[in-house]
Amino acid sequence: MPRPPRRRASQPPSGRLPFDPTKAAGAAPSSPIPSAAHPPHLTVSQLATLIDHALREKLATGLKVVGELSRFTERTHWYFDLKDAGAVIPCVMWQSAARKVGFTPQPGQQVLLTGRVEYYQPFGKTQFIADKLEPIGAGALDLAYRKLLEELKTLGWFDAERKRPLPMFPRKVAIITSRTAAALQDVLDTVARRCPALPLTFVDVRVQGEQAAPQIAAALGALARQHAALGIDVILLTRGGGSLEDLWAFNERIVAEAIVNSPIPVVAAIGHETDTTIAELVADLRCATPTQAAMRIAPDAAALRRQLHSTGARLGASLTRHVRHDAERLRSAARHSFFSDPFHFVDEKTEDLHTRTRDLAHAMRDRIAAATRALDDAARTLNRHRPEAVYARREAALTHAGMRLRSALTTHLARRTATLNSTARSLDLVGPHNVLKRGYSVTLAADGTILRSAASARPGDQIRTRLADGSFGSVVTPEGADANAALPPMPPLSAMSPRPAARAAPPSVPKRRKPADNPDQPGLF
Repeated sequence: MPRPPRRRASQPPSGRLPFDPTKAAGAAPSSPIPSAAHPPHLTVSQLATLIDHALREKLATGLKVVGELSRFTERTHWYFDLKDAGAVIPCVMWQSAARKVGFTPQPGQQVLLTGRVEYYQPFGKTQFIADKLEPIGAGALDLAYRKLLEELKTLGWFDAERKRPLPMFPRKVAIITSRTAAALQDVLDTVARRCPALPLTFVDVRVQGEQAAPQIAAALGALARQHAALGIDVILLTRGGGSLEDLWAFNERIVAEAIVNSPIPVVAAIGHETDTTIAELVADLRCATPTQAAMRIAPDAAALRRQLHSTGARLGASLTRHVRHDAERLRSAARHSFFSDPFHFVDEKTEDLHTRTRDLAHAMRDRIAAATRALDDAARTLNRHRPEAVYARREAALTHAGMRLRSALTTHLARRTATLNSTARSLDLVGPHNVLKRGYSVTLAADGTILRSAASARPGDQIRTRLADGSFGSVVTPEGADANAALPPMPPLSAMSPRPAARAAPPSVPKRRKPADNPDQPGLF
């Protein structure tokens, strides 16, 4: 966009240049504008002056215009376009006014401008001089773009897993763009330079305006239906740069849907590197420029020739090495004795066969002898384990065990009998009867209990004294009283302390040491 000249100190505050028709280039001082008396022709400068004069006279200052920002550039002053669905107006905002805005506008933003319209004669450009800028909200195109972007992202049309790889050597490439687009010539030049043999098919469509999106979608659908018959492996969708409204056809849903439904890969190179359209996002490959897209699609013929030459050289060298190696092996095999003296080889094998036959015979004899020895050992083992021999050995072992058991029982019984007799004699020696024989006596109460203390007997109680050869009764009297009263009969001695019957002494009982004549030895009562 041409940059207006800087204002001088003599210029009006509004930034409008002073208007003087008499100073227009080529105009006469007395008659700057032709009249009926003069010929009906104007110079370019006169026409420019008339346009500027008409704008100043017909359009008042302080106009308020609402629109969407586009192509915003900040170079000290602000240069941008204000647009809506039907028109675009170039605008400029001087630095002094831009400093008062308080924010940096963004493309796609809806704003309200206050200013005037001026005609810049040196470049023949009409533009709106904005003195004030106020934000209103996001532009309609930007909102539609973001809404469709979110919708297609939810559908998964931008996912990398959905996109298809490009063929390394495509048979034919279809180019969808405008016949007058500069991008077409860039693609043709790049393909002709890289791979002239690659066939190209061109589909002429509109790339801007209301009819652009339907035509692009129709072209993609036609190529999708006929790609097998036409031999098309890749589709290139491209055009040059532009504003958001210029590229809007590539943000339409029908174009994105046609790209997604295409059975062959689609490469998109639309606008400049900073421009991003929905068609590029859903395409199988996005390139920054048409030239880059052509380089990605068309193989490099020169590189392929170099690769083919290098591969051929390596193949020839490898083939030469294999031939030399095989020839050397053939010569070595020809020098072998098998080919130079085949009968010598037969003799060696015959001698080896005789040797192996002798070894086999010796081995067979050794195996037979070993098997015979093993058979004899098995027969002897079987003879030892016959049922008659086994039963005889077991019967002898059982008889011996019975004899040992009877002997052990007899010995054990004798030992236990001797122990019992010894215990009986010991008990007899310490029994009450033998104690009484040594001069002791036992005094019993009337109820047969033993009196252990004199305090237990009261005067008048009948008691009985037990001796070794009998007993006698008495009555307890106080000291000095007459004790001649009759006493009740005493119970027999056997009832008081029965004595065990005499047992036959064992054949041999070891002598025990007699206990000492101690009348108070333990165990008496």
